[in-house]
Amino acid sequence: MGGRRDSPLLCLIMSEDEKEQDTEEPTSEELATGEQVENDTSPIEAEGSEEAEESEESVDEFDDEAEEVEFDLEAQVEEFRNQIEEDPDNCVHFYNLGEALAELGQLDEAHESFDQALLLDDSRSFSAIIHFGIGNLFYHQLMSGIQSTVVKSSVGLHSQHRAGTTIISVNDDDYAIPLRSFEASLQDLPTLQADEEIMEYISKHVPQQIATVYYKWASDLFDKARQIEKYGGEVQDIKQGLKHLKKAVDIDPNHTQANLMVKYGKKMLQEGFSIYDEYGFEAKEIPGTG
Repeated sequence: MGGRRDSPLLCLIMSEDEKEQDTEEPTSEELATGEQVENDTSPIEAEGSEEAEESEESVDEFDDEAEEVEFDLEAQVEEFRNQIEEDPDNCVHFYNLGEALAELGQLDEAHESFDQALLLDDSRSFSAIIHFGIGNLFYHQLMSGIQSTVVKSSVGLHSQHRAGTTIISVNDDDYAIPLRSFEASLQDLPTLQADEEIMEYISKHVPQQIATVYYKWASDLFDKARQIEKYGGEVQDIKQGLKHLKKAVDIDPNHTQANLMVKYGKKMLQEGFSIYDEYGFEAKEIPGTG
């Protein structure tokens, strides 16, 4: 799961030499809000640095054009664990550890770290970004098929009855769980004690993730309706899928795929649809409402 990073880190990793130069430990609020500390470092980790002592200036990791350089995730994890030992009541350290563990694909440990961060964040100063991190865990499991049997839906329109690819179930929790986390992130955004870049990052990306989950949910329902040979709930699935698509389009009116699927879904309900197997023979036919 390397390269999964969707959430920013809230603090900068410092080398031992840099730590010795800091006579006063900055608070978690200073780290997250970007208030200047003695060594004049940025609150956001320089994403591409291979050595922490070269990270005196922050790299704008929210710039899509910024060059991505490999960094030592294992060293990050070790550093965050050390910070937790020194300051076990600081929710920011647990959040940062969760992000690094998620990047390494250690999902269970990452979730535990995020949960601990939420428990420690009594003032909800950082809960928006912590909920975002949790939402991303489930989001990537959903999109990559780690968590659900609903894995590789193809927008539903060209699906065929092929062994191993047929969607036979759509588990609502697979979609509802990341949605709840993303919605909690937006709800807690007004209390987030972070610099402007992080605030803008959350404001921009959370709605996009929510719209994508609704689109994925609809797509999987469409595929399920078309792929199961003897089912009976096809029309219900298409109608439910259209409701999810409406939510996606309400959030992102320019979502091309969602808008296209809305047109196909309405046409399928009105005119009906036929499904053909991989040999070109009709597998089933669903009548329309006219």
